[in-house]
Amino acid sequence: MVVSPKRPTPDVECATTEIVRRASVRSNHQGAVSYLAKTLGGDLGQVMLFIDPEADFDRIISEADEAFAPASVIACTTAGEIGVEGYTDGEIVAIGFPAQHFMVSTLLITDLDKLRSHDVIGEVIRTRMALDARTPHFPHAFAFVMVDGLSRCEDQLMSCLASGLSTLPVFGGSAGDGVRFENTRISIDGSCYRNAAIVSFVRTDCPVRVFSLNHLDPGTERMVVTKANPSHRMVQEINARPAAREYARILGKNPDFLSQFTFAAHPLVVRVGGQHHVRAIQRVTEDGALVFFSAIDEGIVLTLAKVGDIAAHLDAAMEDISGDGEVDMILACDCLLRRIEATQKQAARDMSGTLVKNRVMGFNTYGEQVGAKHVNQTMTGVAIYAPISAFAPVNRQD
Repeated sequence: MVVSPKRPTPDVECATTEIVRRASVRSNHQGAVSYLAKTLGGDLGQVMLFIDPEADFDRIISEADEAFAPASVIACTTAGEIGVEGYTDGEIVAIGFPAQHFMVSTLLITDLDKLRSHDVIGEVIRTRMALDARTPHFPHAFAFVMVDGLSRCEDQLMSCLASGLSTLPVFGGSAGDGVRFENTRISIDGSCYRNAAIVSFVRTDCPVRVFSLNHLDPGTERMVVTKANPSHRMVQEINARPAAREYARILGKNPDFLSQFTFAAHPLVVRVGGQHHVRAIQRVTEDGALVFFSAIDEGIVLTLAKVGDIAAHLDAAMEDISGDGEVDMILACDCLLRRIEATQKQAARDMSGTLVKNRVMGFNTYGEQVGAKHVNQTMTGVAIYAPISAFAPVNRQD
């Protein structure tokens, strides 16, 4: 149980939940880590920290490793935070999983650019099966992935993990660096990494539901990638024309003024396995190429998406999730481009209200993971429900 301090200051925020403990604090608040440790309390199996990229990441991690001991601590930098009051910036968001209800094992995967699938799959299987054997009394499970958002290896990583996770629901997010795209970090138990990923295997007596949502539908305007550099997620030509100029022409925009606001408002989708997935644009290069957040290749047919009401869609999705039982909290990974779109459309305040109402906390990402896929411009997450026998267990992936 998390208890608010008697005299809260503008720098600190906390929330009371029945099971999962959660709090947020300004990253420059004096004694921020001590405050979080005191607020979350002891007997935790794992603590997740989502840290403003302007903060002193190494110092915070060093302090957290000592303050939360013996709990395992995993952390990453963000492109924005989802705290106790909804969308926020400049904070450390902390989520604690009490050992009474959660058993967690973690796996660190380094050198993502040299991924050896066979070795990773073997480690995933061994870690998952060992945790299952230790927790026969915890019937529900999920996996959470935290990965360097500048590694450009998420697609290969998720394809690899899926082979070892079997039917275990999995989701995650790519660490961010605000809107700079320069310096992303992840951490586990006091050590910091780049070009790496952390997988948390979680078993619990709480029913869970892993989900993925977006407010986009495929439109009718199509374009073909005719020249690309897949290793850099870069498209040089669309429809045999310079990529940025052709994209701008289709939108009826000036190619010299393409921005993150443009990309958020006019996303592209690709059809894979009978479903459409966003291929979000990160930036335009000096020579007019488009750099994407996820895998891209020559011959891919991109479709301009139709964008729905992002705030109304989030509210409806949360209502559906709440229909499965009493939600204790929702851990979410929300794409940076959704945050940008919400701000541009003046919907961020309404969305924050929905996030607070439904006890959603987490961070804004450079991409999201769900199942075997790395996706963009979505919110992925896990809803954790109170372990009440009055309703049937929930453990499904949408």
